[in-house]
Amino acid sequence: MSIRSLRVSVVAWWLCLLAASSSGQAPAPAAVPATGFSGLDRYRASRVGVYADDYGERARYRAANAALPPAAPAENRVVFFGDSITDGWRLEQSFPGKPYVNRGIGGQTTSQMLVRFRQDVIELRPKVVVILAGTNDIAGNTGPISNAEIEGNLASLAELARAHDIRVVFSSVTPVHNYTPRAQEFFASRPGERITALNTWLQEYCAANGMVYLDYYTAVVDEKAMLRRDLADDGLHPNAAGYALMARLAEQAIQRALAMTTRA
Repeated sequence: MSIRSLRVSVVAWWLCLLAASSSGQAPAPAAVPATGFSGLDRYRASRVGVYADDYGERARYRAANAALPPAAPAENRVVFFGDSITDGWRLEQSFPGKPYVNRGIGGQTTSQMLVRFRQDVIELRPKVVVILAGTNDIAGNTGPISNAEIEGNLASLAELARAHDIRVVFSSVTPVHNYTPRAQEFFASRPGERITALNTWLQEYCAANGMVYLDYYTAVVDEKAMLRRDLADDGLHPNAAGYALMARLAEQAIQRALAMTTRA
């Protein structure tokens, strides 16, 4: 199914819901529009309740945020903010003794992250936020979205952070490989040209706005323009070796951000 056809299906679905609502009748159950990727279709169908009740999944970290003590004046608190690649990162192992806080949620897109950015980042008052997002947007986890729309969401996150004197580190979107059976769909649903185009925009945006660009992509890509086989078993999510490499680059980027002024 083309993106145009998918958009038409989504619009038709919502029109049916509106028509049923205006007539006072309960709407008939509607199937989630197919994406052409069976795993993604199953995932999207399983998330309907979440999208309807807590789109940004703000409940995920509500208790943890309440329990987190205020940052000390001299504390260089850093929030890692993103999707499953961040969610699965054991920061206490990669950065022992550092006041680094994980606020990743698996499967999320930048549209969802905007919803929870205030409670999961701003209100924690970090010195730096490390943002890694966009791969699930490209895959269409919450529906079709253009690169320009992803860029708008990322720019909004950055503007919110800077308004609260939080330094921004934007991480490049990592490539995907298809070297294992588990990797096939992840690779097919994330076109490499969209990843590189988004990374080009991110790098230029950071340069123009005094932010740090964290270039994971160059460090993990292989000669076939795919993620190195030894860094991810499923083609997308880093394994221990992948996180070890990323941790070194992330720490360097954080130190650069701490050395910058928030209004550069």
